[in-house]
Amino acid sequence: MTSRRDFFEQRAPHRVRELDRHYHTLLNRHFAFLVPPGQRVLEIGCGLGDTLAAVKPARGVGVDFSPAMIELAKARHPQLEFRVAEALDFTSGEPFDYIILSDLVNDLPDVQAVLEKVRAVAHPKTRVVLNVFNNLWKPILGLAESSGWKAPTQQQNWLSAGDMRNLLHLAGWELVKQDTRILWPLDTPLLAPLLNRWVGPLLHHLSLAIFMVARPRPAVPADRHYTCTVVIPARNEAGNIEAAVLRTPELGKGTEIIFIEGHSKDNTWEEIQRVAAKYPQRNIKILKQQSKGKGGACREAFAAATGDLLMILDADLTMPPEELPKFYEVARSGAADFVNGVRLVYPMEQEAMRFLNMIGNHFFSLAFSWILGQRIKDTLCGTKVLFRQDYELIAANRNYFGEFDPFGDFDLLFGAAKLNLRILDLPIRYKARTYGDTNIERWKHGLLLLRMTAFAARRMKFIR
Repeated sequence: MTSRRDFFEQRAPHRVRELDRHYHTLLNRHFAFLVPPGQRVLEIGCGLGDTLAAVKPARGVGVDFSPAMIELAKARHPQLEFRVAEALDFTSGEPFDYIILSDLVNDLPDVQAVLEKVRAVAHPKTRVVLNVFNNLWKPILGLAESSGWKAPTQQQNWLSAGDMRNLLHLAGWELVKQDTRILWPLDTPLLAPLLNRWVGPLLHHLSLAIFMVARPRPAVPADRHYTCTVVIPARNEAGNIEAAVLRTPELGKGTEIIFIEGHSKDNTWEEIQRVAAKYPQRNIKILKQQSKGKGGACREAFAAATGDLLMILDADLTMPPEELPKFYEVARSGAADFVNGVRLVYPMEQEAMRFLNMIGNHFFSLAFSWILGQRIKDTLCGTKVLFRQDYELIAANRNYFGEFDPFGDFDLLFGAAKLNLRILDLPIRYKARTYGDTNIERWKHGLLLLRMTAFAARRMKFIR
């Protein structure tokens, strides 16, 4: 029986022609979407290196057990580094930001062992990105292979999405998100772009390729702590300012409170000044907003923040400040990169949220969970927590979406999902407002949210 290495050595001269097929174009295009450019990237089972080149790494290393494949890869992509090694024998003295397993796990004799092996070249922020075939396509691909439409293969692993989630977990990885792509792998004019870009995301259970992004399961020392910045955007909230200071606990290695006042019609700015002077023992900064909207306020405050962890607390105090330690602990423990408050789990106080607002929140929850590939139960809870270094990456990559979000919630959620951050929902007990009126205009802002949902779907789901 032909060994795996011998089989691929024999296939090497044919790979250039096979990689010209539309399936590989679509595959590489989606890996390039999932892996941000400018990263340190390792690809195991790199073949001719086309996928590695497609993600535009700052440093790219490709590994394959076939010397013939590696020689061809070096000629095709001289700017990248390629090494001959078995997946289980590869060693490196450097960590990588992304590890790609493209069309590989279907061929591996021991998937779990390889997933465990690559942990050695991962750091806490590393992401492994892989794809498997949808089991529904097994008879179709078998027919395509027998008729010459698909490259021949040795006996394959047919792993379901559930199988891969389990193997990732056993190997010490945690799934961040999952997506499906490629409803029509043939280069058929008009039909292929229609089915793959517009129909495929709606019929995701029928798509050929299942993509997964995972991160190392965190093991954070119990004594590791961080400094925190609590950002409190305030517009017409004079009656809540002092309570916000009194009720916000000291967290971790120290808590900085930033009030940013946004064009109030009452005496909110004067009250912020008074409270900051009254409590000099608290680390309080005060800013006057130059931009418009809560999103602009948060961006200005984040730019002035010094804490390792950034937290948003709405000045209406409907999310009790006393719950901030829960958010801190989730982030500190490594359970999430981004902690998203959820108001829709526990019973609410009377008048805390109107019925139509509740319906709208449930709709946007379903829509965004589908769009982002991660479960998001409440998109509009004002309290969100993330590490400052991750926010800086979101800000640096903001041009992908643009500054379109006056609320700030979607800017952060979209950015976090695009960068493959692990988003985790944290239920809170939502309280009724005790001072002032809401700044939300239900119908006007509802229409704006629909527009942002459509925009997000275009940029995250209905992509080329």
